Amino acid sequence: MWLWVIGVLLCGYAIGCLHGSVVAQKISGVNLKETGVKNAGASNAAIVLGKKFGALVAAIDIGKGVLTVLLVHFFVANAELPAEHVSLLLFLAGAATVIGHNFPFYMQFNGGKGTATVIGVLLALDWRFGLVGFALLVIVALATNFLVFGVLMLYVTFFTLAFWSEGYWPAVIATILFMLAVWKHIENFQRIKKGSEKRVLTVLKKKK
Repeated sequence: MWLWVIGVLLCGYAIGCLHGSVVAQKISGVNLKETGVKNAGASNAAIVLGKKFGALVAAIDIGKGVLTVLLVHFFVANAELPAEHVSLLLFLAGAATVIGHNFPFYMQFNGGKGTATVIGVLLALDWRFGLVGFALLVIVALATNFLVFGVLMLYVTFFTLAFWSEGYWPAVIATILFMLAVWKHIENFQRIKKGSEKRVLTVLKKKK
């Protein structure tokens, strides 16, 4: 089992390091880590480069979350592992991908915040929860005009799925990811308090 765990963690982290922001930089010539809110994620891509680049980065980062979980599911499907172990490996795969996105080695372990990747992981684990999580993210973000509140609802959905999954490890993993997300978004809450946080509708109206 430990070989499975190590393999899943390495695979997830490696795929998580494949950043959509790097693709955006190759196309636009703009390093998202050095401009805007200096974050290598879809939201900063939208703020700095516009909605099209934001959608491109989001699609890549969502895709890698889907890819990792589906790959692990493919390999463990015929391994005759207990359901609890399969659930653990799938959630570990998703968590490792998010960690790879957040802490890629070639960015001095300072990457994005993992939101798009979590959407991908949710979709691959259970597409119904994935759609619900994405819908809640959009609705709450638009209602409050701040993306970070929508992100919190996404993690609530992720935790709900983990709670109903086999074994207790998925809930432990989901809790750790939620705590990591709160920590990664502290600066967003600080900017909201100061009145300097970018509002969702402002970004959506940005033409370029």
